[in-house]
Formats: sequence, C-alpha cells, structure tokens
Amino acid sequence: MQQNHFLQRTVTCGELTHADAGKEVVLNGWVHNWRNHGGIIFIDLRDRFGITQIVFNPAISQELAEKAAGLRHEFVVSITGTVILRPESMFNPKMPTGQIEITASALSILNSAATPPLHINDPDASESEELRFIYRYLDLRRPVLQNNIIFRHKVTAEVRKYLWTNNFLEIETPILMKSTPEGARDFLVPSRMNKGRFYALPQSPQTYKQILMVAGFDRYFQIARCFRDEDLRADRQLEFTQIDTELSFITEEDIYRVFEGMMVELFKNCLGISLSTPFPKMSYHEAFHTYGSDKPDIRFGLTIKDVTSVFQNSEFKVFKSTIEANGKIGAIAVADFASCTRKQIDNFTSLVAKSGAGGLVWLRVNDTGVEGPIQKFLSHEEIARLLELTETKSGDMIFMVAADEKVCFTSLGQLRLELASVRNLINKDEFKFLWVTDFPMFEFSEEEQRYVSVHHPFTSPRLDELDLFLSDEYFKTRARAYDLVLNGFELGGGSIRIHDSLVQKRVFELLGISELEAEEKFGFLLKALSFGAPPHGGIAFGLDRLVMVMLKLDSIRDTIPFPKTTAGISLMDNAPDRVARKQLDELGIQLQEKYNS
Repeated sequence: MQQNHFLQRTVTCGELTHADAGKEVVLNGWVHNWRNHGGIIFIDLRDRFGITQIVFNPAISQELAEKAAGLRHEFVVSITGTVILRPESMFNPKMPTGQIEITASALSILNSAATPPLHINDPDASESEELRFIYRYLDLRRPVLQNNIIFRHKVTAEVRKYLWTNNFLEIETPILMKSTPEGARDFLVPSRMNKGRFYALPQSPQTYKQILMVAGFDRYFQIARCFRDEDLRADRQLEFTQIDTELSFITEEDIYRVFEGMMVELFKNCLGISLSTPFPKMSYHEAFHTYGSDKPDIRFGLTIKDVTSVFQNSEFKVFKSTIEANGKIGAIAVADFASCTRKQIDNFTSLVAKSGAGGLVWLRVNDTGVEGPIQKFLSHEEIARLLELTETKSGDMIFMVAADEKVCFTSLGQLRLELASVRNLINKDEFKFLWVTDFPMFEFSEEEQRYVSVHHPFTSPRLDELDLFLSDEYFKTRARAYDLVLNGFELGGGSIRIHDSLVQKRVFELLGISELEAEEKFGFLLKALSFGAPPHGGIAFGLDRLVMVMLKLDSIRDTIPFPKTTAGISLMDNAPDRVARKQLDELGIQLQEKYNS
C-alpha cells in the first residue's frame, strides 16, 4: 500500500530553462526513461507539459542513488532538487528543458507500476492498434498523443472565442430526441417510463437549431456530440463532435465570409499559418468532372478530361459500346511517366476496378504519337485530338476509363489520388481550402429505387430553379448547399434551409414521405415554420476531422481520447456489452433466442 505524503510540484516538467539555474524545485510525474551510468542514475521525468532530466549522484547521496536505482518505467514519483546547467557539450536542443538538469536531494515513490505492455517512450507507437486501444490509458500517456489532445483543446477554445466574438450564442440541444427518417441509421434508446417507445441519439442537432432560428436566436453554435450507426473508416467514428452553427437573415456569401474568418483565426492561432481569403469556389459538377470527387484535393493537378467527343465514331468496341449506352470516357495525363512499369499499371487497373470500372486503357506518348494495347484501333485524327485535349507531350502517359458517368469519374478520381502518391506530387505542408457549391438537391438511390436528399431534406432549392423544383423534372434541381473542403477532406457541410412550410412539404412529398409520416416525424418542425420562420442557414464542421487534417494525421482515432475500432468496439472497457435480464425486463425488451447466449 502506497499512500505517501508528497510535496506538491513547484514547476512542471516542461518549463525550466537556463534562467532557473540554482533554484530548488519540486517536480511530480512519471518515470519516462531511466539509465544507470556507473552508479549515477539518470531519470527522465514526464508530465503533460514536458520532460526534465533528473540526476541521482551517489557522491552526493549513496542512499538516494540506491533508492533511485529501483525505479522503473512509469513509476509515479515526487522529486526535490536543484536546477543546474548541463555542460554546453551536453545540451539537448530537441528538448525545451535540454539546457538544464535537476540534481536530486529527495525522492518519494508515490506509486510503482507493472511492466507496461506499451513502450510509452516510443514516439512511433509501434504496437498494434488493438493493443493500444486495450491499454488506451497508457497510450494516452505518450507525448505525441497527449499533444494531439491538447491541440484539439486549443482548436475548440479558439472556435469558441471566435464565435463568441461574432455574436454567436452557445446553446445546448437534447441528446435524447425523436427518430426521424433520412440520413444515416439512428442509435435508438429505449424508454423505461414509456415502454415500447424509443429516443434516438442525434445524428446532428439539425431540427433543433432550425427551431432556435424560429425562436429568434439568430446566431447559434454548439460543440455538439453526434451519433451515426454507420460503417467506420479512418476518418469516421460512431460518435463524433461537430462545430454546429446556424444563422438567420443570411445568404451563402455570409456563410463563406464568417467561416473563412474562423479558419483564418484557427490556423493563425493554433499553427502560426496565415491563410488567404476568399477561398476559391467550385460547383459540384465541375469538381466531380474535373477531379472525380465532391471533395477534391487541389494541392496538385492531374485533372480529368472528358474525352468522349474524341471517340464519337470510334471503332474500338469498348469505347463504341460505352458511348452508345450514354456513358463517358475520361482521361488523366501524367507528365514524364511513360516509363511506368507493367506492375504499376496492373495495380492501377485493380484500383479503378474497386470503383466499378471494367478496365483501364493506357497509352504511352512518344515522338510519333502513342503506343499501347489499343493503338491499332485508333485513327490518326483521334490520336491527334486526344493529345490536344490532354495537353500531352512525348514521355507522358495517358490513362482512360470508359463507363457510365458516375463510375467513370469516380474511378478516375481514385486513380488521380494514387498517381499523385506514386509521383510524390502532394505537398503535405500545404493547406488548400475550397468551397464546393451547387450540389444536386436529389440523387437516385439504386438500393431504395427512389430519389433521396443529397444533403438532408431541409435544404432549400436554388431560388432561380423554383419552377424546375415544382415541375416533373424536380430531380434536376440544384440545392443551396455548400461544403468546405481542405486537402481532399470535407471539413464541413451546410446549406440555406427551407423556411417556408409549403416548400418543406413539397420536399417530403418528392422524397416519398407521406403526409401522415411527415406529420408524425416532422410535424413539430412544419408547425414551427408556419409561425414566421426567418430565412436561415448554417454549417457544421467535424471537429475530429479538422484536428486530424491540421495535424496531418492519418486517422481521426488519434484525435479522440477513447475511440472505437472499425467494428464499433471499445476494447478498453468492452463496450458494447451484454446487460442483465432485469435491465431488459425494466425496458420491456426481449431478445431473439440467437442473441441470448
């Protein structure tokens, strides 16, 4: 049992410099590393502020040095000592405290530690992610991961400061809410007091923040916890945090101005980087047909060219059948890449196949034209026009996909990213923002065999397309929606909302939501809109993803203290877990037999 009295620290492990030489100090923390050099014990003491080197010299105190010799990784200790300057030849420029060390005069072991299953002093975290998640409390001791969490705190603080300064009110909305159709799958919470009824955890505070606009709170924000029961990936979690906002009496230009300003402040105050505004804007149509994505990475070129017109009279069977089926032929030209290997081409072919492409056509550009498997099927005129459209020269490479429009550009978008990686074209120190605008309001769902909302059913149609919206060709309507994209990641998305209950009813009708269902699920919102709702709109940013991109990380899991695995499991505490039969009975829930064991 170790319930030792200890002296509280007078300084942290990250603040002492050469100016503190001669001071007597008390430090508390964890043993990050220890070394025995001929009886002289060196300890690197760590807390969340940094690391300080401690020296136990037997020439000063044999007893103290012997006690220190028993220290091991992650012991919790309190140390008293005197700050001294290291010899100049032993300065450590990588550490803020690298010019000094502490000559210890007292040591109190506050708690010993079992041998850690993780190498906490390994900055590369070489263990498996599974092991790191099981021992997340140890993983979180790593300075790199602690710095991520501290940086996230700074970003959150700067967001609050900026929005408060710009007259936003921070208002909380319910976590237990009504389950509504559209969007991702809800997490449901059974009600004990109202058996057979369920709350849903919010996918976003969307309806609540619109009602706040109706209530007259013209600028709202919330650092909101959100929940979506969907398959996971590197930049997605079941529960996540949104910087959620809504504003009244505004247009798209107001949204752009306010939130470009927020990004300028975040990057200046958190990273010391100056951003130029306004950010460029690009329509969804241009983004998809030029970059194969609605969240394009514009740090490099490799743009996609629609070369369908080149092959209108082609005798090449694949091209001919694609055009007859109203498909598209897209091309990417890669400068000075004619030397690419067959193995690389095979890898590229496998990649586009994952997006549904039936194959990848390639041509090497040389002094006389092109060479490749389909060269013999191409006319001189087709080759000349292809080279002109793709702006290629001898030594370049052309890759083409022929497929239906969505598959063609999506697969080339994925190929574009892979080519940029292979060719080392991405400047990882560069941050390039882009507003993507004019999204389609509806898209056809093959799975549901109906039109669904591209964003959500509360997005307003463009004012100049209201006649189209009211016609039989409503599905061609564009929305007043916008996404803010950074380096190929969607940081946030939003829209100008519908504030007219009749327009909102029309959207529900087009989405196949019956009048009865609309009243049952959204009656409260429709009623609110009928009582003088102001024009309003907003945007929500993924805080986890924003921090990930700012820190140039590969996964949002390294920005979240306690993340789930891709299977949705918390390995540290084994959630989700089974619950006692008594708890289920209280909720009026009976499991199917196959889930009882």
